[in-house]
Amino acid sequence: MPMVLLARRFALRHGNAMVHLSFAGQDFTIVDRAALYWPGQRALFVADLHFEKASWYAASGQMLPPYDSAATLDRLEAAIAACGATSLWCLGDNFHDSRGAQRLDARLAERLESLAQRVAVHWITGNHDSALDAGFGGRVVDEAELGGLALRHRAESHASVPELSGHFHPRLRVRLRGRMVSRPCFVRCSQRLILPAFGSLTGGMDAGDQAILRVMGDDPQAVVATESRALAFHLQKTADLRA
Repeated sequence: MPMVLLARRFALRHGNAMVHLSFAGQDFTIVDRAALYWPGQRALFVADLHFEKASWYAASGQMLPPYDSAATLDRLEAAIAACGATSLWCLGDNFHDSRGAQRLDARLAERLESLAQRVAVHWITGNHDSALDAGFGGRVVDEAELGGLALRHRAESHASVPELSGHFHPRLRVRLRGRMVSRPCFVRCSQRLILPAFGSLTGGMDAGDQAILRVMGDDPQAVVATESRALAFHLQKTADLRA
């Protein structure tokens, strides 16, 4: 692909644009750059919402705008509406800490409860919210399985079945036309697919970081959703582009 066209596609951001992604012999759709929809199961997957991150920082004296939870929930509801999912699977670190659910504004809690009346909500716990006990009408579990895929927060390098996970907040950083461009990305190999963080204040880790590569199989790829397609970058073959 010509560098100018690659730069244009990589740089654009497009709301709830949906593009195809294949994994483990199944067809998925990327929704809003960071959510994953499985049409065969009518299931939407998101990772690392980190609700109430700003309030956690505020408690330690570092003041951030207190709108992150509302913004994340707005985006989540829009993604569900865009794809028509009947179930929602949140792959861990749903709250920035296990007490975040108790700090959540009552109006947002009501919206989560209303959401759970419309779709089946599953909260898989992560390292940040391992003691989460409030499901807001959904169920709270450590791990799960759906349609032959393991669902967990952190990828297991020796997983015997294909898995979806989160935890690492992967982002692809690419040098294009003399400047570094960074975008949330999925990281994929034959057995593992790591989702980018969906939350508003989540930041990210370089997709080529050794912490990510250690849990991936051969020939890991970073996948970035553009307005019309998913761009795959072979991480071991594009090191010079990402330097």
